[in-house]
Amino acid sequence: MSISIRRATLTSAATALFVAIALAPAAASAAPAASADRAASLSAQLGARSAGSYVDSTGRQVVTVTDTQAAAAVRAAGAVPQLVKRGSDQLDAAIGQLNQFAKIPGTAWAVDPTTDQVLLSVDSTVSGASLAQVNIMARQLGDAVRVEHLSGRLSMNIAGGNAIFGGQFRCSLGFNVQNNAGAFFFLTAGHCGNIASSWFSNSSHTTLIGNTVSSSFPGNDYAYVRYSTSFTNHPGSISNGQDITSSGTPSVNQTVTRNGSTTGTHSGRVTALNATVNYPEGTVTGLIRTTVCAEGGDSGGPLYSGTTAYGLTSGGSGNCSSGGTTFLQPVSEPL
Repeated sequence: MSISIRRATLTSAATALFVAIALAPAAASAAPAASADRAASLSAQLGARSAGSYVDSTGRQVVTVTDTQAAAAVRAAGAVPQLVKRGSDQLDAAIGQLNQFAKIPGTAWAVDPTTDQVLLSVDSTVSGASLAQVNIMARQLGDAVRVEHLSGRLSMNIAGGNAIFGGQFRCSLGFNVQNNAGAFFFLTAGHCGNIASSWFSNSSHTTLIGNTVSSSFPGNDYAYVRYSTSFTNHPGSISNGQDITSSGTPSVNQTVTRNGSTTGTHSGRVTALNATVNYPEGTVTGLIRTTVCAEGGDSGGPLYSGTTAYGLTSGGSGNCSSGGTTFLQPVSEPL
């Protein structure tokens, strides 16, 4: 089944109300999606000769390289090369060792191409023997790993309340999509799809939005909900009338915007791609790591920049009062 972003315009007050709950206005676009995708593709093609790509302080796409031959290839492709002291072989080895040791809940890791290190995050619940195990592993990996202690605990952002309701929980709608046959769906978090088969627009469960047809969690964190034929308001626009018309991969250091039913709209930076998070409920890989805050009930909500969709809120630590770290499922995978 091929699924694409649903493109439409607001036509009624009822539609506007629903989209305001689901998406909300976007911030100004940062790096163009095509440029970010090209840089990510170049980095992947270079393999062990690159530690990833990111946006520098001037807004340029930078692809990290370990030798002058790779740098010439990057220049020829129109990006900026940045020489690093380690290649992805060492970083992949570090990630491999982290993936092999016990999946300790409250830990997360991802490659930070701006420092050429693996960023190992540890939340406040990791203590005693578990913390000792993490510290031993970090010492063994040396300066290839940087340890960061997070405030609060890494958790999935679900809560009871108001927005899209399933069972006794609420989550946030991500993006409206449509398949080749013309059927309408919306995307949300997989851990939301796991807890409810039907979704409603109100806490009394009287207005059915749709039914979960597939969810993937742990491992991934996305779900498809097929709209009920009785619910016809499913535009691709956000509440200011701007369409979400494409999907893409963000760059490290790019400014992005996240929206959720609890905290509304917040912006921040992408700090890593392909992050692994060990929630108490299971491990999820391939996530986007950001400085954007989120709280309970924001799960499934969209991450985007301008007209480009990037991800679905999975979980994180902290809050929108003191700040936090949020991880998001890339939208390209369920699409």
